[in-house]
Amino acid sequence: MEKKTLLTHCTDAPGLISKITNICYKHQLNIIHNSEYVDNTSGHFFMRTELEGYFNDETLLADLDNALPQGAKRKLISSTRKRVVILVTKESHCLGDILMKNFDGSLNVDIAAVIGNYDVLQGLTEKFDIPYHCVSHEGLNRQEHEQKMLEVINQYDPDFVVLAKYMRVLTPAFVEQYHHKIINIHHSFLPAFIGARPYQQAYERGVKIIGATAHFVTNDLDEGPIIKQDVIPIDHTFSAKDMAQAGRDVEKSVLSKALSKVVNDHVFVYGNKTVIL
Repeated sequence: MEKKTLLTHCTDAPGLISKITNICYKHQLNIIHNSEYVDNTSGHFFMRTELEGYFNDETLLADLDNALPQGAKRKLISSTRKRVVILVTKESHCLGDILMKNFDGSLNVDIAAVIGNYDVLQGLTEKFDIPYHCVSHEGLNRQEHEQKMLEVINQYDPDFVVLAKYMRVLTPAFVEQYHHKIINIHHSFLPAFIGARPYQQAYERGVKIIGATAHFVTNDLDEGPIIKQDVIPIDHTFSAKDMAQAGRDVEKSVLSKALSKVVNDHVFVYGNKTVIL
């Protein structure tokens, strides 16, 4: 038997849960877990169904198409480990957290490779028997460097690209190749303090909490659909340096939790936001 996850997104209508579950029963599939959500403002329906059994994907999806409202989106995803490539610069805390959680089994991903524009994190990566590629940006313009990065990334055919403190802005051409497949960690509670030096911005504003935001990358800097956020309290005694130090713990936690939600097929991207079931 196989395990797969069915994701359904469509216009809300009466009886959708019954229609979907009855089709699953018709195909003699066992429902392991089911969750749903209706956005009453927009009238959109979302449902995530974990299934077990013997699948005929083509006929199952055809039956769903006949039963669901016009324009419905449905996706049947095999419960296999997702392949990811991680991009880094020099900071180790987010990469190290992902490597450790993958090593102990608490993060269910296949880390195909780590790619950095410096070689600083090569030793850490190779301790986990994962390939590391250094693709220097020196002497190259942004497009030239990204082309070299893409040549390395594409050879691994990843499901997702993770920016684990990769401190370079990606061009629209790069983002388009992995539409809603690039996950970034921003060291701020977005939409506050977008762009560079957010902790300095937060210090100058006198904030009383600092946070981190994991989001999908789009062509609008730090404004893509948000996957996960968290905050920690601080006070007036914290300097910008103290904030940055405290922020590292929340950054790595938020990124690994967001990655776990994405690779386990809990995330629907809807407009410029997400629904997580």
